[in-house]
Amino acid sequence: MSESVTPDDRTLTDEGLAPTRAGRILLIACGALAREILDLKKANGWTHLDLTCLPAKYHLYPEKITEAVRDTIAKHRGDYEDFFVVYADCGTGGGLEQACKEMGVQMVAGPHCYSFFQGNESFAKTAEDEITTFYLTDFLVRQFEAFIIKPMGLDRHPELRDMYFGNYEKLVYQAQTDDPALTEKARDCARRLGLAFERRFTGYGDLERTLKTL
Repeated sequence: MSESVTPDDRTLTDEGLAPTRAGRILLIACGALAREILDLKKANGWTHLDLTCLPAKYHLYPEKITEAVRDTIAKHRGDYEDFFVVYADCGTGGGLEQACKEMGVQMVAGPHCYSFFQGNESFAKTAEDEITTFYLTDFLVRQFEAFIIKPMGLDRHPELRDMYFGNYEKLVYQAQTDDPALTEKARDCARRLGLAFERRFTGYGDLERTLKTL
């Protein structure tokens, strides 16, 4: 897929994104980060970076991530000078970090994308006071049905909402972009989950700061 074409969310969810084989460093990322990384590449002229994305649905099956990253690096070893993994721990229980160390590959710091979008230092300071907070990013707002409603069965059994979200108080929409329509969709997501709503503009946070160092 050409970088001039905005990736389709459904494709990014189910299939991911293939590399263009242009650039010295291959970024291996979650499909949920594709738009943000492609926007940063374009804005900064990072022609030395190429991007491939694993299916964003691995967000629901984190046990698949580590092996998929290993397989991707093995597949493209001869095509790039280096690799950089744009996944945080993302529920792998330290497994991804250990695999990256074994392969001599660096990865973005942080427990999950909510942390590095806000900034890991900032998130660590607020996390203890926000244990009853549910987070969404731009991608997850757009894909709310696919990643929240349907996997939890709330489309078929809306009465389960209180069981899943009864201990949450607030939904924080971490906005990477200024999009009024997306903000309204995020507000509706909060309403559907019975949660208070807060929009927190994060931009690209530590993601941008990290990629600038490559």
